[in-house]
Amino acid sequence: MNIGYFTENRKSAENPNKIAIQFEGGEKWSYRELHLRSNKYAHKLRELGVKKGDSVGLLLFNCLEYFALYFAIGKIGAIAVRINFRLTPTELDYILKDSKTKILCAHTELLEKVEPLKPHLQIRQYIAFGEEKFDWTLSSDELEKGSDADILDIDISLQDPVMLMYTSGTTGHPKGALWTHNTTFWFSTIQIMKWGFTGEETAMTTGPLYHVGAMEDIALPVLLSGGTVIITKSGGFAISRVLNIVEKEQVTDLFLFPFMIYEMLNLPNLADYHLQHLKTIYTGGDPLMPWAIERAYELYPHVGIVQVYGLTEGQPIAACLDTANALQKPGSVGKPLPLTEIRLMNDDEQPIPTGEVGEVWIKSPGVSEGYWQKPEETAKSFSNGWCKTGDLGRYDDDGFLSIVGRKKDMIRSGGENIYAAEIEDILYRHEAVHTASVIAIPDPKYLEAVCAVIVLKEEKKATEEELITFCRQYLAKYKVPKKVVFIDEIPRTPSGKVKKFELREMYKNSNLTTEGV
Repeated sequence: MNIGYFTENRKSAENPNKIAIQFEGGEKWSYRELHLRSNKYAHKLRELGVKKGDSVGLLLFNCLEYFALYFAIGKIGAIAVRINFRLTPTELDYILKDSKTKILCAHTELLEKVEPLKPHLQIRQYIAFGEEKFDWTLSSDELEKGSDADILDIDISLQDPVMLMYTSGTTGHPKGALWTHNTTFWFSTIQIMKWGFTGEETAMTTGPLYHVGAMEDIALPVLLSGGTVIITKSGGFAISRVLNIVEKEQVTDLFLFPFMIYEMLNLPNLADYHLQHLKTIYTGGDPLMPWAIERAYELYPHVGIVQVYGLTEGQPIAACLDTANALQKPGSVGKPLPLTEIRLMNDDEQPIPTGEVGEVWIKSPGVSEGYWQKPEETAKSFSNGWCKTGDLGRYDDDGFLSIVGRKKDMIRSGGENIYAAEIEDILYRHEAVHTASVIAIPDPKYLEAVCAVIVLKEEKKATEEELITFCRQYLAKYKVPKKVVFIDEIPRTPSGKVKKFELREMYKNSNLTTEGV
């Protein structure tokens, strides 16, 4: 069995002409079309020399071809490297080398970022999607020339790797979370068990497909059940556009990040949208503010609000706060999903009592196998099937989990994970920076923003805008500090560790005045 099963499940076999995937309000592919298209891509990739275990990079905006490529890669036993298209050339260079990508499929606009890296990469073939611009790429039309026959001669085990998802690193470099066919299948099955998907759903995802929140969350289990998945175009998010699609296509299940829900509830013409078919809104990343839950229930009492918690390597949805408890347990992430255990452990790796704070450990069939070719990092974060998340949590007397802090100093902004160490590593490259400490400060739209606290070297000068501009050269836009403050001395513990909690307290009321970041 492999993830090709998502294109040929029992429901789709009964009705192969049912729509499987749709691009917002436009092009649609049936299950038959998706299956045959992915077969064509699979055969062509094999003709290009892709073998079982080889890495194929996906540097693409949201498109229907993304699904066909992903399933094609899985059908031939290769590994899909799903890459954030917002990354800079410096960040792309590391990922493409670390993953040992052999073939890179990318939109032509994004290949412009890769072109200067070509002499240093071991990529054998570049496949361009969109208008052809380069003489060193193969047109995506060539993928259509492969056979649409089923792949029958590849021996694939459930334990074989199928996907690498790079997460921001705490040591300055990202790590590739390794997903197997087993991980993917079981995580979808766990969601089906939890929410009872039947194949009658029309689900809409609003995030980028390189992210588990847009594909593994909700979308893949709905496909596995035989339902329909609608994706949005990349960039230019507008909640009004999303609601138009929800209304027109009679969407039943919708994934929105919290800031999107806030924008929706603040629309002056919200009452004009007819959302009677919508059954559930899923959201995650941060707890919804109580006013938003109350307002949503007031306007749409028939719509359930499900808040989810998880992480790429530790099961993207490990716990959820169901509709019935949303108002009674504000700030909680709820209870574990089926087949999922969540324990809270102290620094000695022993369980802690109810009411006390400990590190969140997750165990389930949907937990990642570890980090790609990083045995030491894997050993630190994974133990006997458990993923040590680095998040700090507390259980209440009713068994509801709350996340109270981040052991790894992770910043959550607009649904993205941002690690302080990665940004600090860039800031230290600036000739004027003596000490850099990156913290989260409140953001009126994205909940948290990146703030850099800087100590300058003696007789050196730098401005806030200068350091922000410097970071833009090396970091994706969402990682660039929105605020830079200068300080004479960083507060430290007796052992020399930075007291980040003091810095967060000092700058929690910082005025975010920097524009265009």
